[in-house]
Amino acid sequence: MRVIVIGGSGHIGTYLIPRLVEAGHLVVNVSRGQREPYQPHMAWRSVKQVVVDKDAEDAAGIFGQRILELQPDIVMDMICFNLASAQQLVEALRGHVQHFLHCGTIWTHGSSAVVPTVEDQPKHPFGEYGIQKAAIESYLLDQARRQGFPATLLHPGHIVGPGWSPLNPAGNFNLDVFSRLARGEELTLPNLGLETVHHVHADDVAQSFMQVMTNRSAAVGESFHVVSPAAVTLRGYAEAMSAWFGQPARLNFLGWEEWRKTVSEDDANATWDHIAHSPNCSIAKAQRMIGYQPRYSSLQAVQESVRWLIENGKVDGGLIRTNA
Repeated sequence: MRVIVIGGSGHIGTYLIPRLVEAGHLVVNVSRGQREPYQPHMAWRSVKQVVVDKDAEDAAGIFGQRILELQPDIVMDMICFNLASAQQLVEALRGHVQHFLHCGTIWTHGSSAVVPTVEDQPKHPFGEYGIQKAAIESYLLDQARRQGFPATLLHPGHIVGPGWSPLNPAGNFNLDVFSRLARGEELTLPNLGLETVHHVHADDVAQSFMQVMTNRSAAVGESFHVVSPAAVTLRGYAEAMSAWFGQPARLNFLGWEEWRKTVSEDDANATWDHIAHSPNCSIAKAQRMIGYQPRYSSLQAVQESVRWLIENGKVDGGLIRTNA
């Protein structure tokens, strides 16, 4: 198959594109050409690179035609963030592709209600990102189910892997949180630390895309959560990471309004976004219909990421043994 990956040099593409090449597909990566994958792999030598300013071509109304001219059998879109962009692609590709895979997000749900959340629960997204992604999902599923456009949506959680900063136990991306836990220092969490976050390793997301291709007949017209087997509470996450660092957990708790005054505005805003969503999603549908089997738990995925940060001097590893 000739597979076009839009935005394939990022978190998921770092693992997905080598998988596609190793499976024998002809792969074209469409990107801005401004970064290398997070991890090197020999497979990238056989990938055709097409440099495109997607935002500019979207605005000019020519991006969909650009992708069609690459003669795809399958298109995987990792970087579609607004409805107009999705509509342009669908209109250009209608009748010309065998499968269209869109990378969504579990934030299409808004706040968790009944947990673990399943894909067809009523959705009440908030924030521009979640609202736009939910609109894209609604549109693509309608196009698949009523118009025959072969779309499938995959909804990752908080993506982690070596080379970038994972969402931390305080619900933001400040690396000092991990360093404090590694040194056995006290960490203050918002509220009672019982809100949940739901990570997933980037390679497990890549696996889900491959499984969707293998199970196309079951996957077209469907959306799937692709997260780790279980979410973690902020408190449980902090306690587990402290133990991993060889330290007792020294945790303190403050109500939200008090807590937010103890951190930067950016960190407070990031934490609020994550605890307000407090995702806890089921993977039962993906397991049943496409054979999705994540290799990593949330903590295993995070710990692999943090180990890389320690080895690269970005986190103080405290007592952790890098061969542990």
